[in-house]
Amino acid sequence: MPTPKRLLAFVTVCALTLASVPRATASAYDAHPKLVVVIVLDQFRADYLERYRADFKGRGFKLFLDHGANFLDCYYDYANTETAPGHSTIGTGAYTDGHGIGGNEWWDLARSKDHPVTSVEDERYALVGLPSGANASPGSSPRNLRASTFGDELRLDTVGESAVYGVSLKDRASILPAGSAANGAFWIDQASGRFITSTYYMQQLPDWAQAFDDSGRIDQAKQEANAPNSTNFYGDVGATPAAVSYEIDFAKALITGAELGKHDTTDVLMLSISSTDILGHRVGPDSPQQRAMVDAVDTDLDGFFTWLDKNVEGGLGNVWIALTADHGIAPVPADAAKLGLNAATIDMQKLTANLNDAINLKFSPGEKVQYLLTHQSLPYLALNPPAFDRAGINEQEAEQAVQNALPVAFTDLDKPAELKTPATAKLPPQPAMFRSYTRLQMAGGELPNTPFGQLIAHSYTPNGGWYVMVIPDAFQMAAYAAGGTNHFTPYSYDRHVPLDFYGAPFAPGIYHGRVEPTDLAATFASLLGINQPSASIGHILTQALKPAAAVTYPKPVPVRAPHAARKAHAGASKPGENEQ
Repeated sequence: MPTPKRLLAFVTVCALTLASVPRATASAYDAHPKLVVVIVLDQFRADYLERYRADFKGRGFKLFLDHGANFLDCYYDYANTETAPGHSTIGTGAYTDGHGIGGNEWWDLARSKDHPVTSVEDERYALVGLPSGANASPGSSPRNLRASTFGDELRLDTVGESAVYGVSLKDRASILPAGSAANGAFWIDQASGRFITSTYYMQQLPDWAQAFDDSGRIDQAKQEANAPNSTNFYGDVGATPAAVSYEIDFAKALITGAELGKHDTTDVLMLSISSTDILGHRVGPDSPQQRAMVDAVDTDLDGFFTWLDKNVEGGLGNVWIALTADHGIAPVPADAAKLGLNAATIDMQKLTANLNDAINLKFSPGEKVQYLLTHQSLPYLALNPPAFDRAGINEQEAEQAVQNALPVAFTDLDKPAELKTPATAKLPPQPAMFRSYTRLQMAGGELPNTPFGQLIAHSYTPNGGWYVMVIPDAFQMAAYAAGGTNHFTPYSYDRHVPLDFYGAPFAPGIYHGRVEPTDLAATFASLLGINQPSASIGHILTQALKPAAAVTYPKPVPVRAPHAARKAHAGASKPGENEQ
């Protein structure tokens, strides 16, 4: 039996030996990584990365293509491919039936009877940082987001020690992926270009944000965009590469001002680049202008990653970066039609008028009751419940009547001229409806037990009142602008997006096989050692993870106190209190 002295010596040697063994894993609690950056490219199909690969230089996109985990087959598994739902899915790891965000805007007659409300509109809060004399429209918040994000879970698990921020030109794209517990979200005032926020987060802009807005960087962006006198920054500058570098410069200011990457736990930045969407709607995915935009993003990402390497402790070795998109995009209908596809443009005003006429004929002959609300956009057609109520029609009857009227309403949109002689050329494209589903059918799960049925099930939202979801034929859409294009469908061109990772845990390589954007939140939650978001259905991408023992960081993992011993006051942190 060893003597007490020998036993003490043995224990001491064991303790020293264990202390010298490098940790095989790291987590948010150890501040490894120091910073997680999720880059969302608004309206960016995954095929761009291969299509334009020869253009890329430095370590912008090539950071992922040559040194990261590159998933070629990432598709959204829902049918309402718009900006607000997509950004919500990226943060929450859930689809619309989990996080509740069905579109960029919808009708809520309890809040407004003259316009649809946006996905983040919130009249309870005011905008912060507007230029003097600007129109103070309602503020914004994540009030409609019905699930937590992985950033929320990080804030919860670290008792508020981790910082989480969102940045975009668009309010919805900065707010929704960051989540309800985020320290802040920043977007631009569309007229002036100044970065603003709302009182949901803080009562005034942090000094660093105010300094950025006052620095002359806005005028520089206008000059670079050849729009020096613009009073519509979003439209005139936002559609140019100048807005990409402008937005990234603000992200740098945020990282520095809020001291991201310098806390005892991991911090998160959700950065959504809007310019690819603003331009893409106008010119389409196949235009030289959009290719030039993709190349400009590549250059700006190269510069941003170089900056991170120099400004985060330990460099890029202490940073995880993910790249994805909120949705893809359809080709311009005229371009697709030239190749023989039935790529028609849908006149929404005429479709709405056709449906109103049909419903009047059924329920109120000779009258002109507005049974459908104004400002309609696909995929959800919004019904006017008070009009049906006055006619004694309940929701089921109303939605069924609209659904039954849809095929003829589509047929009447653009009837081809009667042919007197055999056609010598292809007939012009004709609008056609593929499927439709009522809100009650979606809510009750009365959908096909097929992969397509699952796309529709994942698109259910309790928001928007009474509605019918309409799926036109592939390559068809409501008109966006002359020569432009749109997105909102279950078709692969709208659902196919990049999913790429760079950082210590990820094994570089090309990965084939279907994955989904929901997998991003699940994978990061697992690696950070935190709970998955509340409605997450994503899978952990284990195929792209190195063995834990092979994961190393530039500096040793610090020894930390147990979770319960952390700063007690951090638990009292609320959005807006940490305004670093």
